[in-house]
Amino acid sequence: MKSMRFIIHIFLFILVLSCQSPLTKYDATGTFETTEVLVSAEANGKILTYSVEEGDYLKQGVCVGLIDTLQLYLKKVQLEASMKSVYEQRPDIKKQVAALKEQIATAERDKQRYVNLFNAGAGNEKQMQDAESQLQVLRNQLTATYSSLSNSDESLTWQGSSLGLQIAQVNDQLNKCYISSPINGIVLTNYAEAGELASIGKPLFKVADMDKIYLRAYITSDQLANVAIGTKATVYADYGNKEKAYPGEVIWISQQSEFTPKTILTKDERANLVYAIKIKVTNDGELKIGMYGGVKWD
Repeated sequence: MKSMRFIIHIFLFILVLSCQSPLTKYDATGTFETTEVLVSAEANGKILTYSVEEGDYLKQGVCVGLIDTLQLYLKKVQLEASMKSVYEQRPDIKKQVAALKEQIATAERDKQRYVNLFNAGAGNEKQMQDAESQLQVLRNQLTATYSSLSNSDESLTWQGSSLGLQIAQVNDQLNKCYISSPINGIVLTNYAEAGELASIGKPLFKVADMDKIYLRAYITSDQLANVAIGTKATVYADYGNKEKAYPGEVIWISQQSEFTPKTILTKDERANLVYAIKIKVTNDGELKIGMYGGVKWD
């Protein structure tokens, strides 16, 4: 009978110890979180290929899906044909003024000949004046031709540049038809399947960077005096039947106090106003989003 009472007392003692809050050994507690990105469609059309499943690890920039690009491709081909036609219409100014330049050279020789004849007394002044007038006419034609061809060339160049910008816009739209993750991470939620219609802004999947994980905890104003950006800490992850320690560093402290969240307990449970902090932890692959953890300052 005494042995039975002893066993009961031992059991009650263990039960009392187990009921005591483990939070009392931590300076602060909180939950683990990470950077989550909601990837949305950037183009309209049918999803032709899509290889995203929840739990998949995606590498940044690697294509995991494709939205129909046919109409955009046809538009690009049309613009490229128009651009080629525009540049083929650009005048070859050098060739088109070559004949006029040859005529001017001939007129200059004729004028010089009449000048020489006039100076030798074998020619008359009218012939010399006529030669000068003809030379001036040809020079004016050359100037006008240069101006006309330059204006035409400049106009066609601007048209070609405008078409080039439109092609660049189409290329940008084509690139947005390729679905990829903006970060390295694990797919948390998938919202789309191949064969569905996508529209700009429609959510496709949510991805999280699990390599960079943080413990979001809360501290009181008393603790705030001893905590700053860069403060080192030891973070304990709660795995249910065990805990594991990780080195951590404070990377963010809220500038505004808030009421203690119902799911979070600070070292001083009577505190009403607390400050949120983030402690960076290197994930060894075991830390998960939403896990509870505690922190002790080094």
